[in-house]
Formats: sequence, structure tokens, C-alpha cells
Amino acid sequence: MNKPTEAELEILSLLWEMKEASVRQIHERLAAVKDTGYTTTLKIMQIMHAKGMVERDEASRTHIYRPVIKQGDTQKSLLKNLMSTAFGGSASSLVMQALGQEKPSKAEIDEIRAFLDNLENENS
Repeated sequence: MNKPTEAELEILSLLWEMKEASVRQIHERLAAVKDTGYTTTLKIMQIMHAKGMVERDEASRTHIYRPVIKQGDTQKSLLKNLMSTAFGGSASSLVMQALGQEKPSKAEIDEIRAFLDNLENENS
């Protein structure tokens, strides 16, 4: 899988959320949070199409884009790469750093605890 650039990942995140969108819809969402031009968004989405990250429905005048690569697969790949390059392959170092950045909510702690309990039960 091609590792998405930061800009591609921003667009993919929106497409995963929206399921499908035109360049204009994506651009409007991006422009709400950062300074970016429509043609820049268009060019990035065209590159993503060429890379096989998104598919494009050209049936109407307004092209509609859909993500091809799955969110979970992309997250796993990026996390695996991050863990090996920045944390020496240590899952515990990565998790401790992630949890140390911001104080998790009670609900998040409960979810993490349940996940760890489930992992522990699988390995028993």
C-alpha cells in the first residue's frame, strides 16, 4: 500500500467520514480549518486517483470520489511504520507516549482497560 502523505491523509479522513464527495465538498471542509486553494485540493485528489487510493465516478459533470483504501488497513500500516521507526518496535513505548500526551477521559480509560482485559484473556 502506498503510504499517504499528510495532505492525502486529511482528504482520506474526510472521505472515510463522508463515504463519497466532490472536490468542492472536500475543499470546503478543508478550507474551514486551513488555508488551501481549490486547485490544490483538486490536484491532490487527482494524484490520489492515479495512486489508486480513491475511485472517481465521472458519470456526471461533477466527479464524485470514494475511498478505495480502507481506514483500518491504513491506520494499521501507519501505526506499524511509526512503531518500528519512532519507538524501536516497542508497542508499550508507543502506547505510553500516546497516553501521556493528553489525559484520557474515564470512558477512554474504561475502553482501554476492556481492550487489555480481552487481550489478556485471549493469551491465557
